[in-house]
Amino acid sequence: MRTVGKYMLIQPVKEGSTKNESGLILSDAHKEDIRYREANVYRVGSLVKGINEGDTVYYDRHAGFDMEIKGVIYKVIKEFDVVVVL
Repeated sequence: MRTVGKYMLIQPVKEGSTKNESGLILSDAHKEDIRYREANVYRVGSLVKGINEGDTVYYDRHAGFDMEIKGVIYKVIKEFDVVVVL
């Protein structure tokens, strides 16, 4: 399996409790205000530059769409939806 062009197949990281800088735990309602989500890169298209399989990235939560492949749900996004590569 491979992705094409500038598309990427990612696996979003399940979010646990989120703390802010002062140590307060954010509620689920406040988590929805956070625009960017963490994910692990599963596959990258042939035109994607600077992002490799296995990287951890932050992407716009409104980006892409879900896809089920062999019982596993992935998210398909475009390269420009990534804002940070760790």
